[in-house]
Amino acid sequence: MRTLKGRRGLLAAGALAVAIAVAVAGIAMAAKNKPVRVRAGNIELIANGGFTPQTMSKTKPTPIAFFAEGKIKTLDGTHPPALKEVLLETDKNGAINVKGYPTCKEGALQSRDTKHAIEACPDAIIGEGKATAAIAFTEQPDVLATSKIIVFNGGESGGVVTLYIHAYLTVPVPAAIVTTVKIKKIHHGRYGYLSTASIPKIAGGAGSVVSFNLKVDKKYTYKGKKVSVLTAKCPDGKLQAHATAVFVEGTHASAEIIRTCTGRN
Repeated sequence: MRTLKGRRGLLAAGALAVAIAVAVAGIAMAAKNKPVRVRAGNIELIANGGFTPQTMSKTKPTPIAFFAEGKIKTLDGTHPPALKEVLLETDKNGAINVKGYPTCKEGALQSRDTKHAIEACPDAIIGEGKATAAIAFTEQPDVLATSKIIVFNGGESGGVVTLYIHAYLTVPVPAAIVTTVKIKKIHHGRYGYLSTASIPKIAGGAGSVVSFNLKVDKKYTYKGKKVSVLTAKCPDGKLQAHATAVFVEGTHASAEIIRTCTGRN
């Protein structure tokens, strides 16, 4: 009989990726750029992706679509540790806009599988993808479990945008996982936004995500005008971010991400 190891962080890489992907489009990775590889202690994070269009206005927010993919692993091949929190400072030239977009409450997503979560808030979805988790068992190989991940708009209040990331795994027992991401404006040099993702204890603390992919491409009509959830502008040929992943055992993995873009008048 297999027993679970006492570990946390089922959505370790997944929450990091989604927070990066949907918090602010300005950190998106251009297709011509190489993947970002970050090592901290025994942990390695690899992320890649892109946005379209890559040419945008120098002065006006340009609607964009975003996609990302990535992996997390340990250098010695052991089970990855759990992620406790993600802190993300992002370029002031990227933005997320949810004004007038339908919202969803966290309670509507709890204790629901993916199908019923979508049915509860079908109009509030702003992104989706998949994540594969390695579930650790004592004296047994890890078991891989794949879940669809859905990003829901939680709305904006007091200048803070809330997003809910829903996943549902059937291993070791069926359970919904809802991670909350809070996004607020800041004034810190190049950076104009701070996103904080707090990772809940999941699946009895038994797993970690080992791969993910995500796409965000939402346009909608607000007060008679077509608007986009994600926008960016390119005044100086680059967009950048600073991300820090905090793991429960104390490891901090940080990276400065700079990506090129082409600005037009």
